[in-house]
Amino acid sequence: MKGESALCVMVDEYVSLRRGLGFKCGNEARWLHDFALYLEQRGITRVTTAEAVRWATRPASAQPAHWAARLRVVRRFALHLSSFDERTEVPPVGLLPFYPRRRPPYLYTDDQVRKLLVAARQLRAGNGIRENGIRAKTLITFIGLLAVTGLRSSEAIALDDQHVDLQQGIITVREGKYRKSRLVPVQPSTVRALRDYAQARDRVFRRRPTEGFFVGWNGDRLHVDAVQYTFRQLCRRAGVQADPGHRQPRLHDFRHRLAVRALIHWYRCGADVEHHLPTLSTYLGHVHIADTYWYLTAVPELLRLASDRLERQRRNA
Repeated sequence: MKGESALCVMVDEYVSLRRGLGFKCGNEARWLHDFALYLEQRGITRVTTAEAVRWATRPASAQPAHWAARLRVVRRFALHLSSFDERTEVPPVGLLPFYPRRRPPYLYTDDQVRKLLVAARQLRAGNGIRENGIRAKTLITFIGLLAVTGLRSSEAIALDDQHVDLQQGIITVREGKYRKSRLVPVQPSTVRALRDYAQARDRVFRRRPTEGFFVGWNGDRLHVDAVQYTFRQLCRRAGVQADPGHRQPRLHDFRHRLAVRALIHWYRCGADVEHHLPTLSTYLGHVHIADTYWYLTAVPELLRLASDRLERQRRNA
């Protein structure tokens, strides 16, 4: 674009390269453009560690995690620039250290899942909207699918009819997190539930304004904010609440539930968990297997099962 500084042009080229490699670059693009403008306003034509830190630690009221994330983005950009501009200073690793602690997952019991489904079955459109029953059917099927597949809620919302193969029993997740696609096989009972929902949906909306598999009361694709708001209502009605001081139940916790139940089952039946972990990681769409290993330390029962197995192996060695 005319009038852009050399650094702004380099940012555009770098972001285009990253996106071509499959990265979404949402915050990254916005932050790097802001950083380039920050340097331009100060008459600085190259990246320096001092200026990178000054920019990254804005605003002063932000959390250290926010500062660390901003500096990591600049560091990657600086590494790219340093390959053809030796004047570029690359901020060292650990300059703004922050080690986030992941909260333990909220694990729904079977009884809680049943209560949530009962609460969803009682949903009504409300607010003067003509009642067609699709709101309840959508939430029941949506929650059920998350519980038995471990899909991210965003992945389920993004499903189109063509991604749900009811003949083969395969769900295709297109460009999930980090733009990774994967195939998710489902059980015959899940296929039946999805088919029943699709038939009910099509009876209500003979001409839908969207190709989305899951729809709202007006036939449009389900919206993530509306789903999360309704789910919080369902949790209150069903009495599914966390203890004070703990994170409240989320849609994403159905994913944790599936992963933990799979691992506990493998431990209890004596399966080779190390052998199965990569399969579970692929099924869940994890980018790094370390994200799957996290469950072993995040859930006390899993940690105990793993420790007991190690102790038996030590005694039998």
